[in-house]
This record gives sequence, C-alpha cells and structure tokens, in this order.
Amino acid sequence: MVQFRLKPVTAFAVKPSPLVAFVTVIVIGVVGFYSLHFPFRSAASLDPSRFGHVFLSSSSNATISNYLRALTVHPHLAGTKAGSLTARYVLNHFTGLGLRARTARHSALLSYPLSSSLAAHFSDGSSLEFRLGEGQGDEEVVAPYHAYSPSGSAWAAAVFVNYGREEDFRLLAAAGVGVAGCVAVARSGGGVGRGEVVEAAERHGAAAVVVFGGDTWPRGFERGHVMRGGIGDPLSPGWGGEDGGESLGLDDSEVLKRFPKIPSMPLSAEAAERILVSLGGAPLPLDWRGTLKSSQVRNVGPGPTILNFTYQGEMKVATIENVFAIIKGREESDRYVLLGNHRDAWTYGAVDPNSGTAALLDIARRYSILLRLGWTPRRTIILCSWDAEEFGMIGSTEWVEQNLVNLGSKAVAYLNVDCAVQGSGFFAGSTPQLDDLLLDVIKKVKDPDSEGTTIYQNWAAAAGKSNIQRLGRVDSDFAPFVQHAGVPSIDMYYGKDYPVYHTAFDSYNWMTEFGDPFFHRHVAVTGIWGLLALRLADDSIIPFNYLSYADQLQVYNDILSNLLEKQISLHPLNASIQEFASAAKEANDESKKLRLQENSDNFVDMKIRALNDRLMLTEKGFLDVDGLRGRQWFKHLVFGPPRDHESKLDFFPGIADSMSEMFKMSEKERLAAIQHEVWRVVRAIQRAASALRGDLT
Repeated sequence: MVQFRLKPVTAFAVKPSPLVAFVTVIVIGVVGFYSLHFPFRSAASLDPSRFGHVFLSSSSNATISNYLRALTVHPHLAGTKAGSLTARYVLNHFTGLGLRARTARHSALLSYPLSSSLAAHFSDGSSLEFRLGEGQGDEEVVAPYHAYSPSGSAWAAAVFVNYGREEDFRLLAAAGVGVAGCVAVARSGGGVGRGEVVEAAERHGAAAVVVFGGDTWPRGFERGHVMRGGIGDPLSPGWGGEDGGESLGLDDSEVLKRFPKIPSMPLSAEAAERILVSLGGAPLPLDWRGTLKSSQVRNVGPGPTILNFTYQGEMKVATIENVFAIIKGREESDRYVLLGNHRDAWTYGAVDPNSGTAALLDIARRYSILLRLGWTPRRTIILCSWDAEEFGMIGSTEWVEQNLVNLGSKAVAYLNVDCAVQGSGFFAGSTPQLDDLLLDVIKKVKDPDSEGTTIYQNWAAAAGKSNIQRLGRVDSDFAPFVQHAGVPSIDMYYGKDYPVYHTAFDSYNWMTEFGDPFFHRHVAVTGIWGLLALRLADDSIIPFNYLSYADQLQVYNDILSNLLEKQISLHPLNASIQEFASAAKEANDESKKLRLQENSDNFVDMKIRALNDRLMLTEKGFLDVDGLRGRQWFKHLVFGPPRDHESKLDFFPGIADSMSEMFKMSEKERLAAIQHEVWRVVRAIQRAASALRGDLT
C-alpha cells in the first residue's frame, strides 16, 4: 500500500495560508466556514459570483482522495453485485448530503468471460502457455476479455498486423503476406478502436485476433468491448431498455450486425513480444520500425509460430443502474444543467472512471454547503452517475433515448468528465457555443502543475480556441447527448494517455504514486466542472456564444473547399454559414441589451426566457431526423464519427462518409452523393439559424 502523504491545497491547487488550509482539509461546520469568508454578510445577500467563490474555497484534496479510496476497494464491473454496491455507495452519498436522489434501472445485454487460453508453439518444438491475467492474486478482477466477442477457437499461424488498420493490411498484401486463416496479432492505438481492428481482421479472413497495449505496462491486459455499429444496448436500439419493455432477440439480424464473427482477446505487451520476436516470413515494413518498444522484432510472419487460441464467453441481459441527484431550480426548474460521469469499471477504475466519480461526489458535497448557505440555483442541476459505459455508453444512451423529448426542449447543457485525471496537461472538448464560457472559467482556476498561474495562461493562451477539441468521437458519455439529442456539451480531463488503461493496475495505489499523488489535478478538474455548472445554472442569460460556432463552421468550410478542389459547389454551404453568423450576432446583441435591462420589469424577464429558449434549441437544428446514411442513430450532421477512420474529415460525418465511399461508385454518382450530403448540412445550418432567430420561414 502506497503511503498517502497529505498536502493540503485550496481549490486553486497552490500553497494555501494556514487558515484556509485548515478550513479546506477539516471542512468545519457551515456556519463557521461562512463566517470565515463572509463575516459581515447574510447568506441571502450573496450573489452568484460569491457562491462561486465559496464553491472554490470549500475544496479538499484529502476528501477527494478518500472518495477515490472508497470507490476503488473492489473491482466493480457493470451488471455485477460489486457494481450494484458501488451504485448504492453513490446514492447514499447523495442522500446523506440531504440531496434528492434516485436510481433509474435499465435492462441491457452485457457480456462476460467464462474461460480462455492462449499457447504458442515455436519452430524449435518448444511451447509456452501464456498466463492470461496480471497475476495480482485477486480473484475479484475479471479475466482479460473483449466484451461481445463470440466464443471460438483457432490453431493457426501468428501474423503481425501492426495497428490493424486498412492501411496496415494493404501494406501486408503488397508484401505478399496473407492474413486469411491466421491469428492476427495487433497493437492498440493508431487512431483505431479495438472493435475496428477485429472488424478489419475479419474482412481479411483472419481466424482470431489478439490485441496488446502498445503503451501499457508490460504485464497489463487492456480489456474493452468490440461491439460495432453504434452505442447503447444492442437489444433496444433507439429506445430505452427496461424490464417488460420491447427487446429484440439475440438472433435478430440487426442485433447480429453489432457483433464480430471471429473471436478476440487482449494480450499483455510482455506476452506479445514473445510471439513477435519468434516470427519469420516477410520483414517488418519500414514504416513500422522504430514504433515498437522491442527492437528485436524483425518479421511479421505468418508463422512459423503457431497459436492455440480458445475463448468461451456468455452474453446475458443484466440490470444496470444510473444514479441521480437533483437540485431543483428556484425560477426555471424545468431547465436542466446536467453533470455526468460513468461509475462502472473493468477493474478497480481509479483513473477510468472513478477519478471523475470522486470529483462528482465532491461537487455534490460542495453544492450541499452552498444550499445550507441559502443558495438555490436558478435552473435545476442534475448530477448523473452512469452505469455500463465500458460496454458502449449503455447507461447514458438508454437514459437519453428514454428522455429524448424532455432533453430536446429542456436540457441547457451536459458537462462530462470520464477520467478526471490520467496524468499531466489539461484537455477539453466542447460544442463551440460553449468555448467562451470554458475559457472564462479556466481563468479562475489555478494550474495545479505550475504555481502562480492559471490553467488559462498555460493552456488556452498558447493556442487560443484551437486547443479545444470537438465532440465527434464516441468514446464517452457525451456522445448520446451531442450526437443523438443535440444537447450542447463539454468534456474535460487531465492527461492524454496513461499506461494502466483498462488493466488491473488501474488502482488507488497507481493514482497516489503516479497519476496525482496530492490530488491537485483532481481539485482543479472539480473546480472547473462545478463552476461551469454554476454559470450555466445561475446566469440569467445562458452563456452561449454562437459566433464561435459560426467561426468553426467557416473553418470546416475552408478545409472542405481545399479537399474537394471545386468539384462540388460549396456556395450554398458558405451562404448558410454567413446566415448563421448573422443570427449569432443578433443573439449576442440582444443578450447585451437585455443584461442592461435586467430586473426592470416582468416583460424583460419574459424576453430573457424567450432568448434562452432559442439559445438552447439552436443545437437541435444540426440534427437530421434521418440520421447518417446507414447509421440512422447518429443524427448530428456537424459532429459525429465518420464510418472510415482514415477519413480526412473529423466533422460533417455524412460528407466524410460519402467521400470515403467514392471507390464503390462511378465518378458521376460519387459527386452527386457528396453534393447531396453538402445540401443536408446546408439545411441543418439553416435550421439552426432559424431556431436562433426564433422566426418561421
């Protein structure tokens, strides 16, 4: 057990005064806390900015550490007893703070391992049976597996396929290397998910796949799912799964499309190296050299090493539990600001996801302090603890599908934190109307890794808004909110990669020794997350700036223009963006005018309410009822995953798909398909502009 060394910090993660440190770590009674910060004012007289100051000042790195320690005592895979106990822990935490809390249960198809084995038979006649596990001596940790892999076995030559991308298979084919009938050995990374690796190997005739973590600890096995074709419960696509509700059968053709046809499993880098160094056959391509940790890998095979691969698993319908805490708004209780983090983990989950869960629990604690000081948010705040994210964002997706109508008309924004802390460096993504708010908030939080500076100074100032990522990925719970429901969203975290991802080494000990020993970064993320929600819940006019959205759309238009080289008319797209920019400027001007008139009379309040409704609904304009072609669940035409990971576009997914499929059709058909997708985006931008203006055409 690593010794936890307490270093008290304020919310700003810098060395505090002794008095503030005492207040922060001990968390004395509310009355005493309040008197220290505001000795001459009543709680009722505090404005929202003052409550923001109290929120930041009530941070405690020791408290967050204790939450994380409690959450990670046992592994807590979704659908298991341990997973249910963790849900109860979160629920009890919320209710213990006096918050209104509840659990929403869904039925979903999950996948678990029964048995597996892997042995290598070398050309010298020797063999090696690999130990499939980290050897922690903990029977509670689930054996390494790929959820939704079919059961199967293979006795076949090993072949190295690099990252398992189409470009890797093309390179192998050019070298005369066949993959058909072999066990493909792939490494994770390269911008492609494990499910896509298995799908590509299946297309090329592989008998089975093993995937090792190229950047993980040598003995770590990177668990994960290999379901394809979208997110959410495969038995209830488009609607929330529940007991007694409609559910497709496992033999339904649409369900079967979601699963691979060949088996796969994770492998440790240590075991993978034993296989790779034994391969003969074609030499390692030049492009792959220098990117492998082992310099002893010389060839890609196939063979002469033979792998004996077996995997037996089961799929079963299980109950998953989403847990919520609700802080009802005083003036606009029917408008919702949502903060979400998933709770389930492949193993102990100290980084993924419970660094975020600990932050969410601390936000609940701090909000309870504000409530006892007399604060009530203008709009309702909902804290969301999702289940079964690791199986394909199932918990959040089922809930979004079940509440789609209310979210469409009442959700202000969704703020997501998955892994709060993976290492150093702040990363954030958002839908563009939230860019300015994000930048404003990080100006108020000190950088935990650089004393005397804010996160803004060391992050955003270097590259401005270009540091902000967009949310077209499908790797966390913002995906259903943005790409299916059209809810403005933010996602944020510290650290880009970490070496114990989805392994049994993702533990509290790893966090205290390597990830964030003094929990400074946890404090920083919690501060940003909570302040964002306070602004969105308490500002009279929702702090959206759609001029940022217009600027981003124009950048996308320019990139697209360079790629298409005047083969396609983009004049309608450019015109629609200019129309949207004009509507955005009008909304900003109206916001400034109404702020000057605030509190003057009820008529102004009605105008503010009407403007807020338009600001909220604008994002929904980018949705298309028909969704992406062949992937109807994905509705957003600006942000969504392209079908082809090699696509040059990470925006306008419908256009990206039509460009990637050019080889399947004639030139005339290809250009017509791209032009049609451009027109769909044009109409989406026009709808958004119309929603922002609030006018009928």
